Amino acid sequence: MPLTFTFSFDIEKASTACLYILKKLGVTDFHKLFKILYFADQAHLAKYGRPISGDCYIAIKNGPVPSNLYDLLKALRPDSLVRSVITTNYFEVTNSFYVKPIAEPDIELLSETEIEELDDSISEHRFLNFSYLSEKAHATAWQSAGIDNEMDFLAIANDAGATPELLEYIKLNMENQQIQLV
Repeated sequence: MPLTFTFSFDIEKASTACLYILKKLGVTDFHKLFKILYFADQAHLAKYGRPISGDCYIAIKNGPVPSNLYDLLKALRPDSLVRSVITTNYFEVTNSFYVKPIAEPDIELLSETEIEELDDSISEHRFLNFSYLSEKAHATAWQSAGIDNEMDFLAIANDAGATPELLEYIKLNMENQQIQLV
């Protein structure tokens, strides 16, 4: 069975990226937050060879979701059975699918290029509706993964127009991270 290559997930950095988005949008639903983060991760990956959050994306019905962040926010829902043991100083989840920031993002954790891609994604996607965001996110990477499966970072970067050279760089980078984890 071939190895699935991923990037290292950093909960502090990923949470900071979400807080940054939420500070610009205010209270928003999971869907919009995750699509804005996805398109920022995708653009950064295609330009610089690495995503912002490092989270792996799962192809669900309405488009990609960052797996670890989605699990965290679902656990913070008022009706969650694990809510009493899961706490965060970053987010509050209300009405099951809406999230609001309860902290300031630590901008020092984000590079200039990451902030630029987050800002671009916010500007481009903040006023788009649920259906349009879902449709836009249903590109080749989502389609090739299949529902409820992990999306391939190379396919995500390819959807955003990464050059063949950058795709090779991404592949080598992911392989190196995988080796370091062993």
